[in-house]
Amino acid sequence: MEAECDQVQSGHEEEPGAEDEAMLWSIQEALERQTLQIGASACGATAVVDVLKALGLDVSPEETDRCVQTCLRRNESPLPDYLLSRSEAGATHAQLIQGAEEASEGKVVGRFFHLHPRRRVRLVAWLAGWIRKGAVPVATMNMQLAVPDGEEVPDAWHHQLIFGVAPKAVFMTNPLDVVSEAEVHQRVCSESVLLIRREDVMQRLTPDCCLTDLSKSQSDPRWKALDVEGQVRQMTLEGEQESDGPKMTHVTIPAAYSSGVTLFALRQSELGQELLGAPDLPLL
Repeated sequence: MEAECDQVQSGHEEEPGAEDEAMLWSIQEALERQTLQIGASACGATAVVDVLKALGLDVSPEETDRCVQTCLRRNESPLPDYLLSRSEAGATHAQLIQGAEEASEGKVVGRFFHLHPRRRVRLVAWLAGWIRKGAVPVATMNMQLAVPDGEEVPDAWHHQLIFGVAPKAVFMTNPLDVVSEAEVHQRVCSESVLLIRREDVMQRLTPDCCLTDLSKSQSDPRWKALDVEGQVRQMTLEGEQESDGPKMTHVTIPAAYSSGVTLFALRQSELGQELLGAPDLPLL
């Protein structure tokens, strides 16, 4: 993320210090307590299992997933419906908040903070402040951003519980990882779009496929604005040409998710009430 996406509210860089350190769990505790992915597209429900655990509540993964209402990819569908299912697969932050509330029988409250468009915030210091108060953060990230050179572009967005931060570093579960503040900030500051791999499009493109369904049948105007139909036609045309030139690797579609961080707390605590009343992060 550009340097200004990492500024403090007064508009200048500050040196990281003790205010940038806070842990819900130690790394050893995270190894022992973290929940690994509980099912297909269920990273959101997996994160909520650990949120509830961190807040002292024990709810089964199955019950949590039922409450989150994870959406699945419709892999056997024709291309238009497949792409629609891809745009919704998994869960949004709203589903995570609703799922945590339902699974905890109303004991847990969540508050989502948008980080796109860019906000005036030092991410690690902001997270540390809430973690020290007892809040449990979950990042909703576009993993197709900040991809290291030489690595394949990931296939989806991802929800991960943040169990701690240190100067310029963020500790997360599922998988257990430490990621630089800059990488996390770029992924939580993303447009709501998803890249679909060329092979996933082409293998579902049949002669009777009605491409106009990609823009006409979707209620979301972004399908038309992104010209998904035109992208698919261009990709098809490239496949028919015997050219050695570069070809489209992905089609860009709207995503149901918003990038940012959801903070969770016990509803009846002072922290829960503070969280509900906290202002949105200011735009840059």
